Amino acid sequence: MNLLKSAGVIFLIFGLNSFNLHAVTLEKSIVDSNGHPMTLWHKQPIEKLEQPKEILLLHGRTWSSLPDFDLQVEGERLSVMDNLVKLGFSVWALDARGYGETPRDKSGWNTPNKAANDVANIVRWIEQNTATKPTVFGWSYGSMVAQLMVQQNPDLAKAVILYGYPIDPEEKVKVSVGNDKPLREKNTAKNAASDFITPNSISQKAIDTYVKESLKADPYRADWNQLLQWDQLDAGEIKIPLLLLQAEHDPLADSESHARFFVRLPNANKQWVVLADGDHAALLETPKDRLVHSVNDFVEWLER
Repeated sequence: MNLLKSAGVIFLIFGLNSFNLHAVTLEKSIVDSNGHPMTLWHKQPIEKLEQPKEILLLHGRTWSSLPDFDLQVEGERLSVMDNLVKLGFSVWALDARGYGETPRDKSGWNTPNKAANDVANIVRWIEQNTATKPTVFGWSYGSMVAQLMVQQNPDLAKAVILYGYPIDPEEKVKVSVGNDKPLREKNTAKNAASDFITPNSISQKAIDTYVKESLKADPYRADWNQLLQWDQLDAGEIKIPLLLLQAEHDPLADSESHARFFVRLPNANKQWVVLADGDHAALLETPKDRLVHSVNDFVEWLER
């Protein structure tokens, strides 16, 4: 492993994955967000393209970037980052506060506004370092963070992709009485495997690897508060192109809710794609190729 420093940002360069001699290099950057160090992962084509397609991936509520987006299983192509790189993307993945290799701040809490602001800072950093506005892709809770960020910063990202979008635009957030201090609950193997519900859509070896890597990356559950800030979410305030990805059997992504959301979008550059035979973890399951090709088709459509 080589250690490089540039402009106050630390880059950790990791070797090729032992399971795939053609795998691209995984880079780790530490980027400042209002005084807090954020861990940003990066993969890009070995042969740099003249105009790479920049994309930033945001993970969900429980697990961080590497188990979600760069799962390496011998003999299987499960890394979303690798699969996007093969389509010509320069792929970034952010660990939110309290996840993976990004530490909690002194409060111990993450909040919707704090998370959206962190993403905005990362998007600015990517554009400054690549001269290209990235598309922002959010999975599950990450899709809510992505939406809030683009509402608060209408011209910052090129486009936004929401996958596993778990809310109804007509429902208000219901918040029970919270705790004064973060709980720091231990994550469990049962929870790590809970999203894989469609029979024969992913191998048991892949599920076992995901559970192992998830618990290693995120042994404790990150804590959120001030959840009423999610009530800011408003499809009518999304001014940039949007792709809504829905897996057929996702219990958190309801078609009627999606329809209410989709018709409110003011930008005519919008698409809604349903991934057959997938569930909330479709990005690692049978529909994974359809998912990345849908992302690629959408981004290339915007270039026409």
